[in-house]
Amino acid sequence: MKIILSLIIVVIVAFVGWEVYRSLHWDKTFAKSDKVNVKKVKFHNRYGITLVGDLYMPIKLEDKKYAAIAVSGPFGAVKEQASGLYAQTLAEQGFITLAFDPSYTGESGGNPRDVASPDINTEDFSAAVDFLSSLPEVDADKIGIVGICGFGGMGLNAAAMDTRIKATVTSTMYDMSRVNANGYFDALTVDDRYALREKLNAQRTEDFKNHTYAKAPGLPEKLTGDEPQFVKDYYGYYKTKRGFHKRSINSNGNWNTTSSLSFMNMPILSYSQEIRNPVLMIHGANAHSRYFSEDAYKKLTGNNKELLIIPDANHVDLYDNKERLCHNKWLIFDEK
Repeated sequence: MKIILSLIIVVIVAFVGWEVYRSLHWDKTFAKSDKVNVKKVKFHNRYGITLVGDLYMPIKLEDKKYAAIAVSGPFGAVKEQASGLYAQTLAEQGFITLAFDPSYTGESGGNPRDVASPDINTEDFSAAVDFLSSLPEVDADKIGIVGICGFGGMGLNAAAMDTRIKATVTSTMYDMSRVNANGYFDALTVDDRYALREKLNAQRTEDFKNHTYAKAPGLPEKLTGDEPQFVKDYYGYYKTKRGFHKRSINSNGNWNTTSSLSFMNMPILSYSQEIRNPVLMIHGANAHSRYFSEDAYKKLTGNNKELLIIPDANHVDLYDNKERLCHNKWLIFDEK
């Protein structure tokens, strides 16, 4: 039987190619661990949108309740990319983890596609907590979240709202409200912002007339060499074998242009200073986005916070560079 199965695999690879076979067998951008089991799950948020996630569990479950962690991000990525790698790595360390696609993206529901929302995407984290707390293997008093890139900001926003979130980790965080409203490094003026609103609202009119949604500019299909370094870094993850995934917006498309409007008008970190449970913020020392974490960290109050700057790391290093990510700070729950 093993010989026949091996021959079948050889034939498949010969006719359709290794990449096609790999996509049928394992659809992630990272290698599968032999220390965890993974299965696809579905749950819904309070808006009735069906979310799809990958549930990772240690391969040998003991007769006890486990701490659990929900993971999402980066902004424009899918669960088969960085969030899945985080979830699998944490499951190897003894957590039950859930990497999920946010609303309107990946395999999750919601129409139109490729839309982001400060409210709904914050709610997505709480929906993941709903799901994890329902599992018999999970200790509902030990559920945390990890938000990567733009979903780091959404994670902080969720932690400010949802007291069931007992610990929060942000990695290479973006404040999506701030960058949409103010531009990078807060370079936009009030007049700039008004002109941007005019442009985006004019696009709304066109979208309604045309029954379609115009797309914002995405990553280039090829680099010219003149791009800013952070664009080159993004390209090196999303557009190459390192991190490309067909369902990822950043790999194979881009957001709807008018998604920016709600972020411009709704600051997501308005109440982050009221978070009482532990917060660990991780960022690369060389990341263009470092200031988002540093400023968000300053706003947090009390002794429940820590900022961990990884030497020599850029923004996307913290997506999948396990040498930089492997750190004892992942142990965010006391074993007691």
